[in-house]
Amino acid sequence: MTSAAVKRQVLELGGAFMISREARAFGETTGVAGFHGAYTRGRGGVLGDVDADVVTAAFGFFEPECVRAAWESVSMPAAEAATQYMLACRGFGQRKLAGFDRADRLAELLQRVVNAAPSTGLPLFAGWRAMPVPEDGRAAVLQLTHVLRELRGGLHLIAVLANGLTPLQAILVDGSPIYDGPGHAKLLGWAEPFEQVTDDIRMRWEAAEKLTDELIAPCFDVLDDAEREELTALMLEAHRVALSR
Repeated sequence: MTSAAVKRQVLELGGAFMISREARAFGETTGVAGFHGAYTRGRGGVLGDVDADVVTAAFGFFEPECVRAAWESVSMPAAEAATQYMLACRGFGQRKLAGFDRADRLAELLQRVVNAAPSTGLPLFAGWRAMPVPEDGRAAVLQLTHVLRELRGGLHLIAVLANGLTPLQAILVDGSPIYDGPGHAKLLGWAEPFEQVTDDIRMRWEAAEKLTDELIAPCFDVLDDAEREELTALMLEAHRVALSR
């Protein structure tokens, strides 16, 4: 299953720019120190100048008051913040994929997958898909991988809720590539003490992961077997070039 084969690469490569020098440079333009303000306004900017509750609904896994404080801390208009965040994503791609010479082809394949995916119930994915895609292949790969990450993230939120988990419970099980579950929960604004992860919670999370893979898999059917294999190989290579030390 292509969706499962590239899951790690999509999550890590698609999100790496969020803690990059390019993202920090964007954050400085907002006049608000720290990670959350620029991140929330930049990523959520595609939703428009809405109430923070709308952003909370789309983000899903963040503590609501943390989202409100971050969203309201930045005065930059939402559309401008989204555009500047997009440029940070592109800049990260141009810098980190400088040694990846198949970017144009990978961007072409990713574009087809993204275009074919349904957007129902996925506002962040829909918003980011509507942003213009650059002609530069390296920039396009990062932007489209971010869009694909938003697709998976939105579907995962649906799968988590469908399996009777709260977003916080899912975070405590899964963590992130950088933090364990409690550490990631704190980053997303949740306060201790946290509940213990039981066998039932873990089983429900595993079922949610399986359902996420099943929900996103048809989006790759726009490609034939050879193209899906090519996409997998190119994503693995792009991830290696961009993130290996």
